Amino acid sequence: MVKIKDVAEAAGVSTATVSRVLAKKPHVRPEVKKRVMEVVRKLHYQPNRVAQSLRSNTSQIIALIVADIENPFFQKVSRAVDDTAQELGYNVIVCNTDEDPDKEKKCLDLLRVGNVAGAILAPTLRGLDTFNEIYLLDIPVVMIDRRVSNYDVDNVLIDNVSSAHNVVTHLIEHGYRRLAGVFGSSITGQERRNGFVKALKDHGIKPLKELVKFTEAREDDGFRVFMKLLNMRDRPDAIFTSNSLLAAGVLLAIRKNGLTVPDDIAFASFDDTTWAKLVEPALTVIEQPTYEIGRTAAELLIKRIQDSTRSIREVVLKTNLIVRQSCGCRKNE
Repeated sequence: MVKIKDVAEAAGVSTATVSRVLAKKPHVRPEVKKRVMEVVRKLHYQPNRVAQSLRSNTSQIIALIVADIENPFFQKVSRAVDDTAQELGYNVIVCNTDEDPDKEKKCLDLLRVGNVAGAILAPTLRGLDTFNEIYLLDIPVVMIDRRVSNYDVDNVLIDNVSSAHNVVTHLIEHGYRRLAGVFGSSITGQERRNGFVKALKDHGIKPLKELVKFTEAREDDGFRVFMKLLNMRDRPDAIFTSNSLLAAGVLLAIRKNGLTVPDDIAFASFDDTTWAKLVEPALTVIEQPTYEIGRTAAELLIKRIQDSTRSIREVVLKTNLIVRQSCGCRKNE
């Protein structure tokens, strides 16, 4: 690994001069600056950002705390945050909570002792009270995916209630009446359940408690819960899941029972993953602007790092209903 002293020796200057050039400080002769930068490029020198931030009492590091890094939604959000941060001169560290408030608390504790300029968080349902501690960190914060009330922080969200309402309404309008819903036990899962129930009530259908299930938002849990629903004497004629991991588990349960989609049961879900359009039949989904969520959150955070007097913003991005064959309706793409 090339060190700053290697650059200094090759350029014939002191390490202090190299530091001044890289920090874009004044009082460095143009010919010296040019010579140092030529050596930096030639040796492919990468400055130690952590050391730089410690020396200058500033940080170019932001933290991203997500609920489940295995979830394709958070993978895409993470990629967008990292891409945007890199473009704007920041680096990203990622913390995974697994929807566990204790893990979330540890992540917040790490921010307290670390040299972090700001944080983007997808809070856990049971850990919301821990966000009192975020103010002790004295850093800017942007919340994503889950709305946090009573805290003066920026938010980047979608309207989960209306999005779920739209896709469930679509199923109802195509003749399905005994609808089941499987939801992750998170803030977003609860909001999507609310949209599901509202759509049923708006069409005069009584929501049945035995057909509305909350579970951990993982493939195995989706499989387990839906296997029980399929064993009911009067099984559902349509199923809605609140994320792609639950959808994968439900699809496996349907196939394990020798049933077909949509002839035996219609199927729709949140999240347009790569496989959603490749399975047969292709899956009707609510497509989230996932990359835009991450990019918007990173831009908001870095602007607030640079100007803490900015007014608080809540950005609500639009979703898109993509109708495919899994709901028994005509394909629209």
